Amino acid sequence: MKRWNSIMLFATLAGVFFFIPSSWAQTKPIELTYSIFFPAPHKNTVLAGEWAKEIEKRTNGRVKITIFPGGTLTPADKCYDGVVKGISDIGMSVMGYTRGKFPLTEVIDLPLGYKSGISATRLINQYFLRFKPKEFDEVQVLYLHAHGPGILHTKKAVHKLEDLKGTRIRSTGLSAKVVSALGGVPVAMPMGETYDALKRGMVEGSMAPIESLEGWKWGEVVKFTTESFGASYSTGFFVVINKEKWNGLPAEIQRIIEGVNQEWIEKTGTLWDEIDKSGKAFTLKLGNQIISLSGEENERWSRAARPILDDYVNSMKAKNLPGEEALKFCLENLK
Repeated sequence: MKRWNSIMLFATLAGVFFFIPSSWAQTKPIELTYSIFFPAPHKNTVLAGEWAKEIEKRTNGRVKITIFPGGTLTPADKCYDGVVKGISDIGMSVMGYTRGKFPLTEVIDLPLGYKSGISATRLINQYFLRFKPKEFDEVQVLYLHAHGPGILHTKKAVHKLEDLKGTRIRSTGLSAKVVSALGGVPVAMPMGETYDALKRGMVEGSMAPIESLEGWKWGEVVKFTTESFGASYSTGFFVVINKEKWNGLPAEIQRIIEGVNQEWIEKTGTLWDEIDKSGKAFTLKLGNQIISLSGEENERWSRAARPILDDYVNSMKAKNLPGEEALKFCLENLK
């Protein structure tokens, strides 16, 4: 009997030691880092924080996501590679900051005559589902978004194409081609450096959605906004997670995150329009002027930018990518 009791005691203790680590693994939350280049107060950072909190809530605290805003973990142009290398688990940034890395997806950045952020954001996600571009194979895409109409903000008034000729305009990614096509001089520069460059006169204007006048405080250093919708563009943003980290998540948690992602596509697109509206009110309150182009002048801007679309198609043909199909898909969906 004593021998039997000893055997049972040993078995019980062995079972306890065997199961304790498993129990700990289940109760300890999965901690993920999230790198964002927007400053902490920016509404895109705030909305990303709400995304993280919603995932924590729906997973009952099993997933905790810590956000590093302002490019403190990885700068904007290093964010994607930072996710691939595991410097951050999750990252949000602009595809155009790493030109050539997402060739087919540059279709979103073309001057297609965007009218809203929600249409641009819906379009980029529809495009991704339709074409499943291999250029994102290094990561797991959570969701994509794109800002509202990219238009012109300057220190001097621009009423027509001739007023823009020779003007130094901050631009990034494919918007640099838009500036060139319209007769300006593109100056490559990240968002975070633009305020000082405008203030010091290093550049005389910038291309961006009107929300930048408030979100990045450009309204303090420019005086005019030209509603150049004939050549308005957008910029594609990615929200991606390290592929190994994603594959290591339980299937149930993956499904929860995917559900939140779908909701945040609409929330983010809607946010772009809300902050565009707020940016317009902000610049007008400062006494700045918004210039609306006539239908005829808008068509002039559209014609000037049209060769960029042809260049894209030809470039994709050279890379054996379906650029013509992607462009047609985007134009038809925008209509």
